[in-house]
Amino acid sequence: MPHASAPSSAPPETTSERLDRPWQVSPDQVLSALNSGRDGLHPDEAEQRLEAKGPNRLREIEHRGIVELLWEQLKSLVVLLLVVAMGVSFLFGQTIEGLAIAAVLAINTAIGFFTEWRAVRSMEALQKLGEVTARVRRNGETQVISAEEVVPGDVVLLESGDLIPADLRLLEGDQLQVDESALTGESVPVPKNADPMAADTPLAERSCMAYKGTAVAEGRAAGVVVATGMETELGAISAMVETAETGETPLEQKLDRLGRRLVWLTVGIAAAVAGAGLLAGRPLLLMIETGIALAVAAIPEGLPIVATVALAHGMWVMLRRNAFVRRLSAVETLGATTLICTDKTGTLTENRMAARRLLLADQTVDLSPAERPDLETDDAPRPLRTAIEVGVLCNGAEYNADTPEESTGDPLELALLALGHDTGRPRAALLDESPVVREVPFDRDTTMMATYHEGDDGLFVAVKGAPEAVLDACTSVVGVDGTSDLSDEDREAWHRKSEHLAAEGLRVLALARKPVDTKDAPPYEDLALLGLVALQDPPREDVRPAIERCQEAGIRVAMVTGDHPETAHAIAEAVGLDVDGEQVVEGNLFTNIDALDDEQRKRLRTAAVFARVTPKQKLDLIDLYQDSGQVVAMTGDGVNDAPALRSADIGVAMGKRGTDVAREAADMVLQDDAFASIVAAVHQGRVIFDNIRKFVVYLLSGNVGEILGVGTAATVGLPLPLLPLQILYLNVLNDVFPALALGVGRGTTGAMDRPPRDPDESVLTPHHWRLIGGYGVVIAVTILGAFLVALYPLGMSTGQAVSVSFLTLSISRLLHVFNMRSPESGLFDNEISRTPYVWGALALCLGLLLLAVYWSPLATLLSVVPPSLNGWLLIGGASIVPLVVGQIYLGWQARYGSSA
Repeated sequence: MPHASAPSSAPPETTSERLDRPWQVSPDQVLSALNSGRDGLHPDEAEQRLEAKGPNRLREIEHRGIVELLWEQLKSLVVLLLVVAMGVSFLFGQTIEGLAIAAVLAINTAIGFFTEWRAVRSMEALQKLGEVTARVRRNGETQVISAEEVVPGDVVLLESGDLIPADLRLLEGDQLQVDESALTGESVPVPKNADPMAADTPLAERSCMAYKGTAVAEGRAAGVVVATGMETELGAISAMVETAETGETPLEQKLDRLGRRLVWLTVGIAAAVAGAGLLAGRPLLLMIETGIALAVAAIPEGLPIVATVALAHGMWVMLRRNAFVRRLSAVETLGATTLICTDKTGTLTENRMAARRLLLADQTVDLSPAERPDLETDDAPRPLRTAIEVGVLCNGAEYNADTPEESTGDPLELALLALGHDTGRPRAALLDESPVVREVPFDRDTTMMATYHEGDDGLFVAVKGAPEAVLDACTSVVGVDGTSDLSDEDREAWHRKSEHLAAEGLRVLALARKPVDTKDAPPYEDLALLGLVALQDPPREDVRPAIERCQEAGIRVAMVTGDHPETAHAIAEAVGLDVDGEQVVEGNLFTNIDALDDEQRKRLRTAAVFARVTPKQKLDLIDLYQDSGQVVAMTGDGVNDAPALRSADIGVAMGKRGTDVAREAADMVLQDDAFASIVAAVHQGRVIFDNIRKFVVYLLSGNVGEILGVGTAATVGLPLPLLPLQILYLNVLNDVFPALALGVGRGTTGAMDRPPRDPDESVLTPHHWRLIGGYGVVIAVTILGAFLVALYPLGMSTGQAVSVSFLTLSISRLLHVFNMRSPESGLFDNEISRTPYVWGALALCLGLLLLAVYWSPLATLLSVVPPSLNGWLLIGGASIVPLVVGQIYLGWQARYGSSA
């Protein structure tokens, strides 16, 4: 029979309150509400509850399958336009044209699909975890079961190192401390006890609760399960992750708008030219053929392929720089980022405590790594040596100097052991000199710890603890000249020093010592104060220059953390965030963001530091920023960061310290956890957008030239200077390979020296449309000029003249790629000429062009006739015209205009 409390006779509302806010009532009341007891549930009862409640696990986020990945490659309007053109070609018997367009679609789809498929599968492989177990007490007996089998009412037993399998109301505990950084952002383990708390106590301060997804840092305890699976706090965050809106990235939106413009442009041009031809009495079949030619000319067949490959190349470049991108279109979005909301713990900081300062009676010692003293030297002051030795001896942690990440124990104690190791006083050596004869564990009532040691001068006690407690137990203070009395004024001065350090966001411990006659002597009387040691979760060394680089690039950085305001403020100043003249904004100031007035919203939009922020408030901040037109990147590593990571324009998770929930929600994972990698990613994102803009201008200007050339000829009654299949061949040739080379270029060196572009700015601004139109006119005049010269002065046949215009268009478009350099770059030394892919693309295209002229099967298919010597001279002279005109314009723009 289950050993459980009798069913509660309290009204339903009371029982509900006990389970809704279990921290508000006593452990026995919670047990009663759950029909359980301190010996746990009977196995049969546990099995029934498991069937009723289901397994204790979170809903898995549905991964994108093959069909979804394929559809994502096909839903572009440019692709839809190609599909329509293919259908029209088949409808009117233009089978070869239709098959050629189908081949282009297949290539684009394959590239995009396999690139994203690889990213998705790689991410899934990262998240395969071993089974988590839990120790429970059932019917008075301890059992080890799968964490998924834990049910409400189970009594779970916890020890140091255990992952907490469900939300627990603690029943009892022995010096329990829980690492809740993944859930709350709190960087230091939180002490726990079983005492009830007020109903409105924030999650981060509920000391009688232990939550699923956190870990026991120290001590042991027993707790009753009050929630499992999706009903836990972790489950609530997971639900927010599922429902957080992701939406399309800015690049997807811009390319979609460009596609719509091309649809209307194509339909309008085809209808106008066909109508004009029919009104002029041209044959219907000829107008259908012309319409197909214009449609093929208007559609940039290479745009989907080059955009996909450019993004994939950017993804691989970022991967080499330790940034793993999960979605292709997300590669570019960082380049448009105007605001980075970053978590503190593990992102800006190292997620480990380190000793920073030691305040002695006669001096303050800098303990930063570069300044740490060497205690092996003879001139090291005795009080300094003694203080560090006490911190190492009075310690319960286990420090592994070779692999610090494998060390176990309280982070504050580990920091003291690391300090001893770095200054030449490792714990093992000290214990050989002064072995432990007695230990008084840390107690929450005294907030101190003591160890007794046998030294060369006899027995002594080493003490460390909360400054207020240690100071009250001290009657003297140790200085360079020996020990002197500690007056009330002196004690008050030390209290002020402690408070000042705490206000800087530092954790403070006091160190003391005294000789004793016997190990049974009381530890906390007549102590001699050695000093105060200040500790901190230190900023990562590469963060400050990375933030400065972001600020130089016009990107604002804001810290959003669940940690204490003082700690957040201190780290913000250390990493270079602008917190002058403003207080840290705490989460409780914007619990209901919809109720804030304009002034309060403005403060939120301009604040640099947010502390004690809940997952819901992070989401609200992201929405506030996005509503004001910001492109927001959110970095983080904890479970509490996941909803905001998913909702932001770009979610950036930490790969080493990050939780699986955070990595799953993010668009990008930093494999080295370095904030500096974000700067490299932003630079690459800007380069990618610049490259996309260059190849779009290149593609469309060439296609406009084709449209104007073919449309003009059809309107005035000339033979068509280009045939549909020739246009498709040239578009695949010129649109894909040179454009692809532009898409994977390294970009200009000044990409990070300008502010972010307007988030609403299109891929093509009015300036770029004018540029496309101007270049298009020049190319069209070149085509028609060569065509007319071949027809009349040179007296060529229509087939020969068409071959001349075909080759003129192709070569002039190949040379046109050099017009895509930035105006500020050199005529011969620029980002285009320095790209080896460009030269490779030109060589490949010229080879394929000669193949189309001199390989009979292909020449016959394309209706190309090999030109004579005069024909080649005409082609060469005409082809260079767009290049010359373009370089003259770029030189003028560099001198008088702007690179808008």
